[in-house]
Amino acid sequence: MDRTRAALGGATVVAAVATAGSLFFSLGLGLVPCELCWYQRILMYPLVVVLGVATMERRPGVSRTVLPLSALGVAVAAYHSYLQVAPGGGTCSLGGGCAAIQWSALGGLLTIPRLSLLAFALVTLGTVAAARLSAASTR
Repeated sequence: MDRTRAALGGATVVAAVATAGSLFFSLGLGLVPCELCWYQRILMYPLVVVLGVATMERRPGVSRTVLPLSALGVAVAAYHSYLQVAPGGGTCSLGGGCAAIQWSALGGLLTIPRLSLLAFALVTLGTVAAARLSAASTR
């Protein structure tokens, strides 16, 4: 397996785990997604299919499709994480539910928005790496 395909495959795995994790939080644990959670899901779910197909077909040019979605996902997840740290900074819904921490791990270090931020950042890095590796191999 070449390094370009490995980078795309890694990004695909991250997107798939993030998608499965979000479904587990809502369907398995019964947590109700807030408005910003829904936006993050809308941005993450198609990445599983897009990156999966790009991995199978070894298409590093998929970065033109993936990067706008993942970069916007980083921005939404970062804002969502900010709301949890500084709840007075704003709200995403009428009740201000986006600042609530429904689940946490590692002593509060990991929350659902922070996991989302990590996933979007890893997908972005994997996609950029695949594009750069492909460009370097064609020179």
